[in-house]
Amino acid sequence: MLSIHPSRMAMRVTATFFLIFSLALSCVAPALAQQRGLSLVRDAEIEALVRDYAQPILQAAGLGSSGIEIVLVNDTSFNAFVTGRRIFINTGALMAAETPNEIIGVLAHEAGHIAGGHQQRLRDQLSRAQTMAIVAAVLGVGTTIAGGMARDQGLAQSGTAIMSGGMEAARRSVLSYQRGEETTADRSAITYLEKTGQSAKGMITTFERFASSMSLAGVRVDPYQVSHPMPRERIANLQVLAQQSRYYDRKDPPALQQRHDMIRAKIAAFTQGHAAAQRLFRDNPRSTAALYGDAIGTFLAGNARAAVGKIDALVAAQPNNPYFHEMRGEILMKAGRPAEAADAFGRAFRLDSNKSGIIQIGYGQALMATGKPDALRQAVSELQTGLSRAKEYSAGYRHLAQAYAQLGDIAAAELATADGHFYSGNYRDAKIFAARAQQKLQNGSSGWLRAQDIINYRQPGR
Repeated sequence: MLSIHPSRMAMRVTATFFLIFSLALSCVAPALAQQRGLSLVRDAEIEALVRDYAQPILQAAGLGSSGIEIVLVNDTSFNAFVTGRRIFINTGALMAAETPNEIIGVLAHEAGHIAGGHQQRLRDQLSRAQTMAIVAAVLGVGTTIAGGMARDQGLAQSGTAIMSGGMEAARRSVLSYQRGEETTADRSAITYLEKTGQSAKGMITTFERFASSMSLAGVRVDPYQVSHPMPRERIANLQVLAQQSRYYDRKDPPALQQRHDMIRAKIAAFTQGHAAAQRLFRDNPRSTAALYGDAIGTFLAGNARAAVGKIDALVAAQPNNPYFHEMRGEILMKAGRPAEAADAFGRAFRLDSNKSGIIQIGYGQALMATGKPDALRQAVSELQTGLSRAKEYSAGYRHLAQAYAQLGDIAAAELATADGHFYSGNYRDAKIFAARAQQKLQNGSSGWLRAQDIINYRQPGR
């Protein structure tokens, strides 16, 4: 044994440890791997609707005061996942779901993961799997070396088999555990839906969609090699429970369905174009959602004048809808009519019961575009307040920096630029601008301290 090279053995074990960790992570925790490079969506209307979907479910799950945040991901696939206290949901899921109940079922499932502490348990399971893999690797390495020293090829091969078998056993163990947690989250979702007087039919519809997609694609999947139960298995497990509920045939309120249809139209127009929004509602082309998608599609196609007429018709039909006024403001900005746009954004903000920071930032941007000195000072105030409500809305800091620069406050402009880079994840430039701003700010002032926080920031894991 003294002739063995310890460093080489350690390298082999470390490589095995890393491999099993990577395998487990890629199979059972895709959300963690997806956090880098995610394209996120910010929209006041969509965020408000999804919050309204989630709030009763979170209350039923005992998470109402837990600060759970819903994050929208710009992705066309039907998917949702949890990391920490955040539920991520793809815009593709929102657009594909034909009813609010389908999305509410998805949110209930994800809430089940958070309420059940599944993330921490998964980390514990990964730790156990890693230990299994390391033990198998050490035994395998020892057996292989012993076989080599004894010139016994069979013994050496059995050592290799021990290593690979141990890794496979660890991986399957984690996958099996994850399938169990998915089943638990499904059952928790049924409970939350029952508590809130909502149907579980949307969950069944979602799993039927998955099953149909797999069937049409001719996909054959080994059920023991995936982290989720197969769709048909999930349907079988939930169908009886869902149908036993007295709420099973309860439909979503018409007003909620209309809001859902409108955000589907908006997502389709912004992500897939005018034609996609029209296709979505081809069976009812005069519905409010279809007309909304048409107005947005016309705007995005560059015909602002025609879009103004279309959105004005919607405003006339629903004068208290804040999001129609918000969209009117966007269109008027594109049409080069900032004063009218500011009026539209201001009305949208006054009508918005949620007081969305995103709408307020739009208001500040429009005020700034008017070029009037008084409006510029008001723009700074609106932008600051809007950003306090939507702190991570990085684009807003760019507008705030421009407003400060026009007022001649260079230190504040550089600090706003630093914040914009910081919330965009561009920490290098954030630190550069924070340092530049700090040189111009009074030592110990709130701005100086914020700049210092950015300068001192260290990314987790680095």
